[in-house]
Amino acid sequence: MKYELVAGLETHIELSTKTKIFCQCTTEFGGEPNTHCCPICMGMPGTLPKLNKKVVEYAVKAGLATNCKIRNISKMDRKNYVYPDLPKAYQISQFDMPLCYEGFIKLSSGRNININRIHIEEDAGKLVHERGDTYIDYNRGGVPLIEIVTEPDFRSIDEAVEYIEKLRLIMKYICVSDVKMQEGSLRCDVNISVREKGEEKLGTRTEIKNMNSLNFIAKAMEYEFNRHVDIIESGGKIEQETRRYDSDLNITESMRGKEDADDYRYFRDPDLVTISVSEEEIRKLKNELPQLPDEKMAVFVNEYGLPKDDAELLIKYKKIAEYYEEASKDSTNKKLASNYILSQIFRRLTTDSEKEECRISIPPEYLGQLIALIENKKITSSMASNTLEQMLDSGKPASEFLSEKDMQGIDEPQLREICIRAVNENAEAVKSYLEGKEKALKSIIGYIMKETKGKADAKLAAEIIMEVIKK
Repeated sequence: MKYELVAGLETHIELSTKTKIFCQCTTEFGGEPNTHCCPICMGMPGTLPKLNKKVVEYAVKAGLATNCKIRNISKMDRKNYVYPDLPKAYQISQFDMPLCYEGFIKLSSGRNININRIHIEEDAGKLVHERGDTYIDYNRGGVPLIEIVTEPDFRSIDEAVEYIEKLRLIMKYICVSDVKMQEGSLRCDVNISVREKGEEKLGTRTEIKNMNSLNFIAKAMEYEFNRHVDIIESGGKIEQETRRYDSDLNITESMRGKEDADDYRYFRDPDLVTISVSEEEIRKLKNELPQLPDEKMAVFVNEYGLPKDDAELLIKYKKIAEYYEEASKDSTNKKLASNYILSQIFRRLTTDSEKEECRISIPPEYLGQLIALIENKKITSSMASNTLEQMLDSGKPASEFLSEKDMQGIDEPQLREICIRAVNENAEAVKSYLEGKEKALKSIIGYIMKETKGKADAKLAAEIIMEVIKK
């Protein structure tokens, strides 16, 4: 292809504080319109904002988790624009002294997506359009946000999607946001331009505003890239503007000319004091960070010996990853717990929400106990699978379903006798196996497992059968 996509993302993430950024109103999602607001977050004359300390702490954690530098002295600014969902006619945000700056997130390709800044700000209200009328719900107004602004480092749609997925996961792991895109807890603005491959100069950019779906982001970027190319090839000129994505028509539409920073007439908010974050506070917050997804991935693959695909599925859900770690902590074969979680347990967790919340009916120690029985050769893997199903149905430990007799197993002399009998009683299967039909061996082993009620070691049984047949 002759043209290259160049894109940067501005990601707005709602912070999981209990109260808003400048007042004591709840940040709880939903509620009747205009019931989660007060004179402060509605911008009434004479009211004074007071910065929520937890917002600063969460923002610093987000910065540390994305390799940002933290500014010791920061401030809040007024971003001036007139829109119905912003009753003060300005938004309290940060301009030239953002709290966090110069970070990065590493993609699977090894490329860094550089983060220009992370700053804190207040959310605006919500416009509700019904039957030709427009209503305003200020419940969301004043909810604390961090805005994470990248450099124009994306060269493909896949890179943008991977970045958002990694960013979401990081924010979940550090517990600063639930990043539920369907509830607007994470929203993206995409700045996109096009240039000829090999060209260094950036093209004129357009901004696609306020998207909260990975699928829509990908489709909007594809449409906008093709629109730019079509305009350029037809001899036209790209206009710098803000656009919206229409998911029904799969097109972007112009909203307004693209504003630059000067258009917002930023100035320091006189009602709020300087934000001071000491090095000691930064160290304290850094020490509170958990093991991040990339770090956990490295442990699962390099130390636990898990295949990369398995590790990715486990770390995708923070609570599942923690469940796995607890279940496998005493195991010598860490893959056993992973196998049971990704097969039998995941079959029962049919939605992302169930996995996110780790809705598993047994605690991890019960799974760990079951695995210990396998490793100590008390039960076979087939017995373990059957027992696990009973455990998941009931929420009870393996001891409720396995007797001492069940855990005695079958010794080799006993197994050899049963194998000889199986060969004698399954002459047709033996004949088929000798003719090259490998599946016939499984029917003989099935006979043995039935005879032993699943106690036999299937691998050893197969070895004995082949030995008996060859004689």
